[in-house]
Amino acid sequence: MGRADDGYTASMPNSPRLIATSEPRRPEGVVLVLHGGASRLGNPMVSPTQLSVVRMIPIARRVARAGRRRLAVYRLLNSTRGWDTSHTPVDDVHWAIDQLRHGFGSDLPVGLVGHSLGGRAAILAGDRPEVRSVVALNPWVYPADGEVDLAGRRVLVVHGTDDRIAAPERSAAAARLLARTADVAYVRVGGGKHAMLRRHADFDRLAATFMASTLLPDRTPRGVVARALAGETSIEI
Repeated sequence: MGRADDGYTASMPNSPRLIATSEPRRPEGVVLVLHGGASRLGNPMVSPTQLSVVRMIPIARRVARAGRRRLAVYRLLNSTRGWDTSHTPVDDVHWAIDQLRHGFGSDLPVGLVGHSLGGRAAILAGDRPEVRSVVALNPWVYPADGEVDLAGRRVLVVHGTDDRIAAPERSAAAARLLARTADVAYVRVGGGKHAMLRRHADFDRLAATFMASTLLPDRTPRGVVARALAGETSIEI
């Protein structure tokens, strides 16, 4: 895979790009971090400096630290901003997983961490056979998105109670549907807003701990993630 300063780009207009946060020599799992961001006129490319992209940098780094050089961590920059129905962020996730398979082989488990529309993409792409776990942070979803079959996966949905952009009620409804096939925990973050700046440490820590605990079998989680993995389905913090 390309180094973090080079990235990896598909050979097409408005190409998706992979940016490495951690590339251990012999990873035991791979984590793909997915940004959100609203649509813009003219179908513009995603900028590495747009706020929705920058917000995922500390999350990717926190996941890498939690992995202790045992997880390869990449951020995906989508081909276009928002959700273009002719080529959605889910298509970019599929492209990215194919690239990771090419670089690491098909045996490594994959975790998906997404915010806002990236959370929606993580859920909808979570049925890939490589995917073991999904974290959706303040996901912008429709309740029906929960109808995807994620049997055998672990899913953590984390939503701030004061999110005015992505409705917590919709993500809770989607989580209830997901729970028909997957092991799902829903965490409500009191006072958390959409950008995850308020109580940012909670969002970052939950994503990182969940990824490390679900992709590395010898990791023993604590706190909220331990409760989630023990089967608690609704948690407030």
